Amino acid sequence: MRPDVTMESCRRYVLLVVLVLFSFVRNTSTSVTHYSIPEEMKEGSVVANLATDLGLDVKTLIQRKMRLDIIANKKYLDVNKDTGELYIVEKIDREYICPAKLSCYLKQEVILENPVRIFNIELEILDMNDNAPQFRRDVIHLDISESTPKGERFSLSNAVDPDVGSNSVKTYHLSESEHFNIEVQTGRDGSKFAELILKKTLDREQQAVHNLILTAVDGGTPARSGTASVIVRVLDTNDNAPTFDKVIHNIKILENSPIGSLVIHLNATDLDEGSNSDIIYSYSLYTSEKTQETFNLNPNTGEITVKGMLNYEDFRIYDMEVIATDHGVTSLSGQCTIKILVEDMNDNHPEISIKSFQSPVNENIELDTVIAVVSVSDKDSGDNGVVDLRIPDNMPFKLRESSDNYYELVVSEPLDREKVPEYDVTFTVTDRGSPPLSDNETMTLELLDVNDNVPQFPQSFYTIRVMENNAPGALLSSLTAFDPDLHENQYLVYFILEKEIANTSMSMLFSINPENGNLYALKTFDYEIEKEFLFHIEARDSGSPPLSSNVTVHIVIVDQNDNAPVIVSPWRAHGSVVEEKIPRSTDKGSLVSKVIALDTDSVHNSRITYQFLQVTDVTLFSLDQYNGEIRTMRMFSYRDPRHQRLVVVAKDNGEPALSATVTIKLSTVETVVKAYSDMTEVPLEYDIFSDLNLYLVIGLGSVSFLLLITILVTIVLKCQKPKPSNAAPPCRNSVISERNSTIADSTLVSNDAYWYSLFLAETRKGKMVVRQPVPKGSRYIVSSLPRGTGLTDTSGSAASTLQVGNHITLKKCPHHLSLLSHMLL
Repeated sequence: MRPDVTMESCRRYVLLVVLVLFSFVRNTSTSVTHYSIPEEMKEGSVVANLATDLGLDVKTLIQRKMRLDIIANKKYLDVNKDTGELYIVEKIDREYICPAKLSCYLKQEVILENPVRIFNIELEILDMNDNAPQFRRDVIHLDISESTPKGERFSLSNAVDPDVGSNSVKTYHLSESEHFNIEVQTGRDGSKFAELILKKTLDREQQAVHNLILTAVDGGTPARSGTASVIVRVLDTNDNAPTFDKVIHNIKILENSPIGSLVIHLNATDLDEGSNSDIIYSYSLYTSEKTQETFNLNPNTGEITVKGMLNYEDFRIYDMEVIATDHGVTSLSGQCTIKILVEDMNDNHPEISIKSFQSPVNENIELDTVIAVVSVSDKDSGDNGVVDLRIPDNMPFKLRESSDNYYELVVSEPLDREKVPEYDVTFTVTDRGSPPLSDNETMTLELLDVNDNVPQFPQSFYTIRVMENNAPGALLSSLTAFDPDLHENQYLVYFILEKEIANTSMSMLFSINPENGNLYALKTFDYEIEKEFLFHIEARDSGSPPLSSNVTVHIVIVDQNDNAPVIVSPWRAHGSVVEEKIPRSTDKGSLVSKVIALDTDSVHNSRITYQFLQVTDVTLFSLDQYNGEIRTMRMFSYRDPRHQRLVVVAKDNGEPALSATVTIKLSTVETVVKAYSDMTEVPLEYDIFSDLNLYLVIGLGSVSFLLLITILVTIVLKCQKPKPSNAAPPCRNSVISERNSTIADSTLVSNDAYWYSLFLAETRKGKMVVRQPVPKGSRYIVSSLPRGTGLTDTSGSAASTLQVGNHITLKKCPHHLSLLSHMLL
């Protein structure tokens, strides 16, 4: 046929309206949606819009993973997930899919997830007239006896057309002949075949062979046809045809019967004699090729045996027609019909089909949530085809039957990923045959982590010792927490909980690496200022919502011997040598001078000892290593030099030890100094200031009190007149300085939390004692210094500065009162 005719026919079929054969029942997976399409449609042709017909939202098709089952390892159809249209992927050949069947249907399942939905689709493939009729034999040979009466009929080989319905063989035509014509018959299966009819007796002597052309025409538009040559030989007379003892046979046989097994032994007889009575058995042309391939017919004995494998699930009934033909000159034949019924055996294993399986799932998935949809089947029949599905007993899942042979796997117990991260679920299906057959399928269910675990520190309290004078940015410790969750739920972030100490935020003193918990110091710590810190560190995971826990951190600053002793007495100006004068008549054991040093380190590091570094005469002076007193060991002699040089070193108890030195230059004189009574030692007071307001009140009160005392003392001194006396003996327990001041040997020692250093502000006519708080833990030696006048009265005193501990400086000068008041404020 012409290609343009075929294409025109295809176009007409493409334009056919898609028929919905049954109503679609929403939310019912067992309903079937029917469509009809012609075969040989072009690839990409749209069959129907499934989304519209099934009532689905096109926007959710991709998310729900809409898909079709594959048929016979070929994907003829697919769904456009963007439009919901069902379209042709590969041309469909109806004759290939449904050979020798009047109706052809493709049954498919449309599967969607989230939630799981299964729709059944039945696609009817309409036949097209794309095949021409063909005879099984191109040449048909007929032997007809000349004695054959008029009107005798002869079977001809029928033509086969793979098409069905109106496109199959409709009629036959015979070329013009005066002896023969044909009559078209319809078989039991609806097929058309032609019988050759003798309309005029034959005369072998006139014509021994008749050549005829038999044409088979189908009912398609346009019609297609095929031809075969019919050669008729006229034979001599043989008037008896073979006959079977039974015309119809019904036989039962078990599937999987061994090859060679006997099915039936046919017997036909011929009343003729000689060669006309010899019979040969053969299959008729109506016996299908499948039957002939499955069973073997012995042409001489008429025995039918098993030739191929018998499978109940493939073919259950075999129909055959056997012809017995004699060996006469003009052979005659007889025929019988045989129906073989195959009986079922339990030879097929049950099958499992995983229609849907959700993996991974969250560990906090709700109970009764559907994890998988499974279908089971068995090709056997009866009890052999009844199947049971089960899963292992020790799993937090159960099976629930949703419809015939469909099961749902649902969650029956709470899941915990930290205990069991995944499950291997084995589905086992078993039939009820004897013996039973089974099959299994294993699927792995992975659990996704949920942020359900709080970070945990190994300890609830950390004590970290930090040496003072640390480098800024130094690593103090690593505080690491553990979270058994996974991924972002396990990723921890560390930070310091804000807390202020003395108006200073913890984040300005310390820093923590948010990724690994390393704790760093942001500044250099001084034990003398800060001794400890207490704050909290929090570890927070990155889950949603985040979970956190915190730990208490105690930072202890460890003292380091980083402060050298400072010599505060005897006073010296800018490191110059201290010059003192002493009478040559000083007795043995007299106090010459006293060295006082301060150290602001901790108690252990601030313990000070005194030693002579240099001394002019080691036999003349002694130094108390604990209180720094320098005393004479003997009286002066005329051999002793007038000037004595003493270098004293004050050394603390640290490791390594730090020290300070002072040089004292002593000059012996013959001067007699009037002695004054020693000034009474001022007792040390305790002043603990816990609040800034208290400081201010006490400061203002002190200034007012000192100002009043100063005015009173000044008035008293103005009213007194000094009475010089040349006969006054020198005081043995005093030394005379160049500043005309006398140092008494009386000493006070205080170890209190707050102690006071005694500063002397002296004028020509009086003295003043000022108290100053000193840091906790220090030891201070205070000497009371009586004011006296020497033989030579100076008109004014030079300004002097006394520096102590924390570099607090007090100057004394003629206007010392106003300056002192200002410093105390």
